[in-house]
Amino acid sequence: MTAQEIKEFCKEQGLTYKQLGELIGYSESSLKSILTTGKISENLEKSIKLLIENRDLKLKLKEMDNLKNTLKTLLDLK
Repeated sequence: MTAQEIKEFCKEQGLTYKQLGELIGYSESSLKSILTTGKISENLEKSIKLLIENRDLKLKLKEMDNLKNTLKTLLDLK
């Protein structure tokens, strides 16, 4: 994972570095320093990947709930 990918993730999610840091246990200043130097630790990379995975799973769960509700509505029409 590169510093640019982390920056893009923050932009896509509407997260500030402070907010991202709060989610993964880093200070805003630490994140800024890391992203400036480009030295991404294994722990930081894993934390962000888990955050991304969590976000993706929540989206899939929401889609499944929508499908469940649609099916329930269709079955109730009978």
